[in-house]
Amino acid sequence: MDRDYSKITPADAPWLVAASARAVCDAIAAGGHQIFYVGGCVRNALLGVDASDVDMSSSATPEQVIALAKAAGLKPVPTGIDHGTITVVSDGTGYEVTTFRRDVETDGRRAVVAFSDDITDDARRRDFTMNAIYADANGIVVDPLGGMDDLRNRRVRFIDNADQRIREDYLRALRYFRFFAWYGNTAEGLDPDALAAISSNLDGLETLSAERVTAEMRKFLEAPDPSQAIAAMSQTGTLGTILAGADSRFLLLMIHGAEALGLPPHWLGRLVALGGEATLERLRLSKSEQRQYQYIKAAAFDGVSLPATAYENGVDVAVQAYLIRCAIAESMPDPDQITQLTDAATKTFPITASDLMPAYAGPALGARLAQLKAAWITSNFTLGKAELLALPVP
Repeated sequence: MDRDYSKITPADAPWLVAASARAVCDAIAAGGHQIFYVGGCVRNALLGVDASDVDMSSSATPEQVIALAKAAGLKPVPTGIDHGTITVVSDGTGYEVTTFRRDVETDGRRAVVAFSDDITDDARRRDFTMNAIYADANGIVVDPLGGMDDLRNRRVRFIDNADQRIREDYLRALRYFRFFAWYGNTAEGLDPDALAAISSNLDGLETLSAERVTAEMRKFLEAPDPSQAIAAMSQTGTLGTILAGADSRFLLLMIHGAEALGLPPHWLGRLVALGGEATLERLRLSKSEQRQYQYIKAAAFDGVSLPATAYENGVDVAVQAYLIRCAIAESMPDPDQITQLTDAATKTFPITASDLMPAYAGPALGARLAQLKAAWITSNFTLGKAELLALPVP
């Protein structure tokens, strides 16, 4: 049965019947204003995909949203009031309510906006046609720019002029590849106009903050299969602009290998596979992510033992390194190797410091423990306690 694109149902959008969301809609509507769900929650509901955020758009000004929310017993928080956004907390859940807007001036990173009471103005300032679809409180779809045809066909297309949309916010170039990776029609391929506009605006990518680039790359590399999109990123020069020296070749093979084994995406492993110069300096990773990145890189490219990596740093890190090694060798990964690495991660070193005391103390104790652990790992975890204690001191 074909999907009905004229109405969202609670089956695909549980938030549509959530009492907390309904209270926000009712509060704004009580003031005589329009209120719509918009963006990812609407897009994903129509595609039958879960949505993580539920955003709303309204003809009410921020001040009116605040007043109406208070009158209804809800809590308004001016999280982005300068840009028209008020977070309305309803029964413990926050909903971002943004006034209809139109761009007055942009510099590729931020925009000066003016409020509007016209939903079409609001739709035109968005990035892609599939993101400019709205739904009212009852789930009835409102499509000011005719984006439904693109959504039905999973066609990721910029609104109106691609070059202009990118110049309004250069991050949209990266968002284009991310959206294609998640929602695009791979049989139809990427939009030539979009690729041409992206290629013409590469300099703008260099003005983006590391935080914004990192967030976008994380979402992009978490897509189940971004192969076609990453190849296009490379061909347009986008990849090399945001990550100097990066190469998509190993990543494409890595994705294929992981898919063959049914392994889930691991964005850091994929980032390591891309290579590049000073990647950790270009992006903003947490300390934990930086460590994982370095561990995967060392095991993939520097010959660090995979079983040792699994034992010391976890099976996920070791598996990602193994997948990259297979990609470099242009060979398919072996399921048995995954099993061995999984097993290695569960091992328990049979020697404790007390086993070596009082014969060893201080730095000597640490050195002896390290020597025995290395021997144990080298033996593929087969040496027992007695055998390890009997090993000579080097």
